[in-house]
Amino acid sequence: MAGRSDSFSRREFVLLGVGYALAVSPVTAWAITTSSEGIITGQLDIPTGPQGKESMPCYMAAPKKPGSYPVLLLVHEIFGVHEYIQDVCRRWAKEGYFVVSPYLYFRHGDATKIADIPRIISDIVSKVAMDQVLADLDATVAFVKQDKRAAGERLAISGFCWGGGVTWMYAAHNPQVKAGVAWYGRLRGQPGPMQARFPLDEASKLQTPVLGLYGEKDEGIPLADIEAMRTALAKGKSGSKILVYPGAGHGFHADYRPSYRKDAAEQAWQEARAWLKQHLAS
Repeated sequence: MAGRSDSFSRREFVLLGVGYALAVSPVTAWAITTSSEGIITGQLDIPTGPQGKESMPCYMAAPKKPGSYPVLLLVHEIFGVHEYIQDVCRRWAKEGYFVVSPYLYFRHGDATKIADIPRIISDIVSKVAMDQVLADLDATVAFVKQDKRAAGERLAISGFCWGGGVTWMYAAHNPQVKAGVAWYGRLRGQPGPMQARFPLDEASKLQTPVLGLYGEKDEGIPLADIEAMRTALAKGKSGSKILVYPGAGHGFHADYRPSYRKDAAEQAWQEARAWLKQHLAS
């Protein structure tokens, strides 16, 4: 580990040095590796659940230079907080953010160690209640605000795939969030015991500006859903918008997978940078 956050206690857990999730093997040759030069990285153990008696591991990254930095919650994809998510945390830290990525599956198992995607979905993802996820993110925000380097009033959220859907939902849930960036998150679904509402249900009432980044060829998120989301957002006053990248499919930013599309990923990253800078200006 390149550095530590001295304000927090830690213990060794799956997040540190976990590598890439087994389900994404083999990793592509063009996977990006971001160094920890100029930043600190480490693990936080955040109290959550009833009376704060549960301990949720989080990966954190922040600029090494003393200062107060906007807080970015980075929500993992279905594979958990593996090397790609940790690397994206380091990228944002180098952009000047105090980044925290909580392992939101911690009650149900370690998705990084399961080699079969259907098993990840059935054994872990299907058991994660959205209300619990939102509560765990609330606990993360409350805890991180204790760090003098975290400008908690400048709060943003971003996430990929499963985390992209969570991004929309948390932006609707917490009025403290100033901006969100949702990467190809699911927009609609079948209500059930684990999740009663979806981004499309919240869009017209959304107050936080969220930037949605989607691929034209995403087989799991049809263009019809994206257009429905745009229509619903237009009925509200959040100022949210959705960009669709021609020829790109699901996971186009995931540089460790064959789904990666360099041009779309780089363009979307610049859009995300500009969006957060615009809405988190001090």
